Amino acid sequence: MTATKIDGTAIAKSIRERISQEIASKQNANPRYKPSLVIIQVGERSDSSTYVRMKLKAAEEAQIACDLQKYPEDISEIELLEQIERYNNDANVHGILVQLPLPGHIREYEVTSAVADAKDVDGFGGPNIGELAKKGGKPLFVPCTPKGVMVLLEESGVDLKGKNAVVLGRSDIVGAPVSYLLRNADATVTVCHSKTKDLQGVMKSADIVIAAIGKERFIKGDWIKPGAVVIDVGTNYVPDDSKKSGQRLVGDVDYDGAVEVASMITPVPGGVGPMTVAMLLRNVVNAADSYFDRQKSRHVTPLPLKLQDPVPSDIDISRAQHPKMINKVAAEVGIAPSELEPYGAYKAKVSLDVLDRLKHRRNGRYVLVAGITPTPLGEGKSTTTIGLTQALSGHLGRIAFANVRQPSQGPTFGIKGGAAGGGYSQVIPMDEFNLHLTGDIHAITAANNLLAAAIDTRMYHEATQKDGPLYRRLVPEKKGKREFAKVMFKRLEKLGINKTDPNELTEDEARRFARLDIDPETITWHRVLDVNDRHLRGITIGQAPTENKVPPRETSFDISVASECMAVLALSTDLKDMRERLGRMVVASSKAGDPVTADDIGCGGALTALMKDAIKPNLMQTLEGTPVFVHAGPFANISIGNSSIIADRVALKLAGTELDEDHNAKTGFVVTEAGFDFTMGGERFMNIKCRASGLVPDVVVIVATVRALKVHGGGPEIKAGAQLPEVYRTENLECLRAGCVNLAKHIANARSYGPNVVVAINKFSTDSPAEIDLIRDAALAAGAQAAVPANHWAEGGPGAADLAHAVVDAAEKSQPENFKLLYPLTDPVTARLETIARKMYGAGSISLSPTAAHQLETYTRQGLADLPLCIAKTQYSLSHDAALKGAPEGFDLPIREVRVAAGAGYLFALAAEIQTIPGLPTAPGYLGVEVGEGGEVEGLF
Repeated sequence: MTATKIDGTAIAKSIRERISQEIASKQNANPRYKPSLVIIQVGERSDSSTYVRMKLKAAEEAQIACDLQKYPEDISEIELLEQIERYNNDANVHGILVQLPLPGHIREYEVTSAVADAKDVDGFGGPNIGELAKKGGKPLFVPCTPKGVMVLLEESGVDLKGKNAVVLGRSDIVGAPVSYLLRNADATVTVCHSKTKDLQGVMKSADIVIAAIGKERFIKGDWIKPGAVVIDVGTNYVPDDSKKSGQRLVGDVDYDGAVEVASMITPVPGGVGPMTVAMLLRNVVNAADSYFDRQKSRHVTPLPLKLQDPVPSDIDISRAQHPKMINKVAAEVGIAPSELEPYGAYKAKVSLDVLDRLKHRRNGRYVLVAGITPTPLGEGKSTTTIGLTQALSGHLGRIAFANVRQPSQGPTFGIKGGAAGGGYSQVIPMDEFNLHLTGDIHAITAANNLLAAAIDTRMYHEATQKDGPLYRRLVPEKKGKREFAKVMFKRLEKLGINKTDPNELTEDEARRFARLDIDPETITWHRVLDVNDRHLRGITIGQAPTENKVPPRETSFDISVASECMAVLALSTDLKDMRERLGRMVVASSKAGDPVTADDIGCGGALTALMKDAIKPNLMQTLEGTPVFVHAGPFANISIGNSSIIADRVALKLAGTELDEDHNAKTGFVVTEAGFDFTMGGERFMNIKCRASGLVPDVVVIVATVRALKVHGGGPEIKAGAQLPEVYRTENLECLRAGCVNLAKHIANARSYGPNVVVAINKFSTDSPAEIDLIRDAALAAGAQAAVPANHWAEGGPGAADLAHAVVDAAEKSQPENFKLLYPLTDPVTARLETIARKMYGAGSISLSPTAAHQLETYTRQGLADLPLCIAKTQYSLSHDAALKGAPEGFDLPIREVRVAAGAGYLFALAAEIQTIPGLPTAPGYLGVEVGEGGEVEGLF
């Protein structure tokens, strides 16, 4: 009989056509679906180049993007490995194929093993081969030639179960892996090689012969069992004068002899070769499918809580929970390993590259947590932010991020304590969260103080040098050439000087360039320190004998988080934007009345260099292992009191949906917190942060407590550390009902911007059911969509599950198109101040001090008036007066001073005596802090 030829060319063509149709169908659902392969070829071997051309042509036919990267024969191994790592980290590359063989100086195993498992479409990496060899193993990819052999047998209708299969050849590329596949198909497999004894006898018993020994026409026809199926994997070149190349391709089997004995046989060429290429394409498509599936299959596995009653201290709860490794937290939400920069085991920075990778995604839902006017004890806003996120991510199955501010060490060691949340709803490790973290605040401190030093230094040198020497020292000649530093072109542009050669400036131009002529009375830039230190509120500098050319001047320190550099970090949208903002920060006025900026001094680039890593958000986790971004911590009284735009943008993309996902069903949540009450942090979130970011919240959660509302209903003053008066420990509906006017005002304020409002009633053990019901009824009457009691402090995520359901429902009903800002920037500053005071605070009027009026005139003249506003006032009242509780109306709001944060992009008006560097109490928090023998921090709260 004559064997049936198994036409690999035809079968491979059919497979490629099916792959092409499959890709087209998937692209209809998701236009971003474009399987991509990179082929790495080292040197120019003719046989390798032939194979590469076949792969490129087949990939093009199948609509697979294929990029051939050629490297010289003498490339070093480490350079080649660097290139592979680059493609490993490229999200647009789904498969990587290293064309073999490699030059002798490069270790093949090292190179093939360097390809990421998820992109090892050749299937030669250790994990894939290892899984293939295991019984029941699950390799991501099967090597292409062995896989092609199996598909040829399947397409030819060969039933392998119980058949005797002989594999001639034991290579890692074909022989070994094909033997594993045959075994997994229930064949009885014998692996032979050139030194196998009685090879012909073994071959005679084979129902299936796989020839992969690499020797031309090694297997003779009379070795083959009549009716056997023969798959010839051999590729051997023999001389042939009839061919243009002078050689032709033959297999490991003597085809002419075998074809008369076998029942089926593959020709060479035209058998296994085309199938190898087809299987490569199949693997690339599978790799792309896996990548896109991973983008949609993100899931957070919550850590179990070990609840105790009574609830232990925050630090004890934190220490009792063993956190996930931070790379696991990142992997669960789809952060690529190359986008993660670990700082130890439990915290990391996230590269902004993630924004480019996920720019196609629809954003997740955006939730702002604010509060009613608080007591000195705080009403659990941070705790609610964490508890709500734990519920959303750990118990409702949504990807959810808590985006919170980084705490200053000032309150941590002072009276307020840390800001990690509390009870069973907190960020862990709590001590790392509250102490240093990744050094962002230290970077801001360094940048701020560099600028402060530069201001005084510039004043000193201008006072001690004439125009010519001053200019020549600012732009010195180096190696016979004088050049402007890059930053200097910003000042030249500001002055309208369009020259690039320092030697071409006229004397007047050089003088105007070199002399900032700062008026010392107008300097607004202070030095900073991340410590509460009342004794730095007023200092005198320049008293050393070496500084006698410039009179001493009075200045002060602020706490680091009050620095405009911190506000810039919070409001920047990317690194370039941060550089521009830092450069345009106004630090003083010249004696002529012109604004002097950081770029005028020449500091903008250096400040950016100090803060370039700080711009990356910090990833941590909650007590239940759900993700948290900790980034920026602007002082909530005088600044925006919100975490960063960048952290929100990154989280919204990570929590968002792919183009082919059901958005309502799958979208995640980003829960961020505004400092103090809605009228402070919330108003600034809307009018400053949203204006800068272009992001719009879907839901506002207002946190309320029975305790705080009773204060607004006429209850006695609450003092930190003192016993709560009885009215706060027992049911008192009358006092509570009177205080609900404060809650109603905050709900009305939040609703005026457009988002739906949900009230979170943060429960304490002393709250009665009647009191909870009263708050719920008052909130609904005031326009809240829902009002839900939550016990997340004592129960963690489960205690906020009802609140989470309410937030999801409110988010699904959100109408972002209805969002509106409180005022346009075209209105005069006084009109904008009045709008905030009347609509947000309930004031009847405002009054400007002469100082404030003069400052506004100056800013208007300098072109700095068209900026959003931030009003610094007490957090303990809707008004400027902490004694006015409830919802006062008709009062006059005094504006004693107005300052500009030109880099951050807002004006801030001081409506009260706000200390920008707090002091320490008699018994500060640091008294309880200690370090145990094992290095554990104790006593933080």
